[in-house]
Amino acid sequence: MSRALIAGLELGGTKTVVAIGDRDGTVAEEFRYPTTTPEETLAIAIDWWRERGEVVALGIASFGPLRLRRDAVDYGVYLTTPKLAWQGFSLVDFFAKYLPSAKLTIETDVNAALLAELKIGAAQGLKNALYLTVGTGIGAGVCCEGRLVHGMLHPEMGHLRVPRFVGDDFAGVCPFHGDCWEGVASGPAIEKRWGLPAHLLPEDHPAWEMEAYYLAQGLFSANTILSPERMILGGGVSQAPLLHERISEHMRHLSNGYFPDLGVLLSPPLLGQQAGIIGALLLNDTL
Repeated sequence: MSRALIAGLELGGTKTVVAIGDRDGTVAEEFRYPTTTPEETLAIAIDWWRERGEVVALGIASFGPLRLRRDAVDYGVYLTTPKLAWQGFSLVDFFAKYLPSAKLTIETDVNAALLAELKIGAAQGLKNALYLTVGTGIGAGVCCEGRLVHGMLHPEMGHLRVPRFVGDDFAGVCPFHGDCWEGVASGPAIEKRWGLPAHLLPEDHPAWEMEAYYLAQGLFSANTILSPERMILGGGVSQAPLLHERISEHMRHLSNGYFPDLGVLLSPPLLGQQAGIIGALLLNDTL
């Protein structure tokens, strides 16, 4: 008889993580590999799980946008994502075919990461929090009064409009809006603007003052609307040295004494790069 598995799947813009573990978020084993086309990416996950047993519950934390309303006819379908190969692809149909016995729960990658931080991480014990990831794109997970926010779709905060840095005429990289928040401050925006990926830019490069300015603008707007008790900043770009301190300083100037020191609300993810896959496993506890 096959071993019954509790599984997690984190689908990111550039990498995918598959795991088995427990409903409390404990990761027993995981495997990371590049995200490519839907069929190729998910076939690797299926094969990896089948080598270990039979998946009975699967939590999926994915990039978006995708339909998350369970009563929608297109539940689990990718919408106008910049990853063109994924547009119109149905996670529900795929897993109904290849894992028909598994109970499925789908959430955004950022909401899942926030769930993990709320349960066992940097926002533990809080009811109002924001998780912002800055990497291939900019995504936000939101919890208000103890409930993850979805609304008509789900938060798409990366497409906020932010005031431009003085002298910055960069057109932006967002294929839909050009110079929205994601278009000027994501990882691809940094690389296109400066000619090097973020992790290769030295600490004193002017890119970081501009990046801190843009991230502060969006986070300040989020604070005025959501009034979170914690703002968690994750993703590859966020790991740059002194970036959090620079963002805090910009938010202090933006506040101009109206709000308490917003910098104290800013935190790195306590779970680091594991937040997303831990959140995916925790989704199984909501079934």
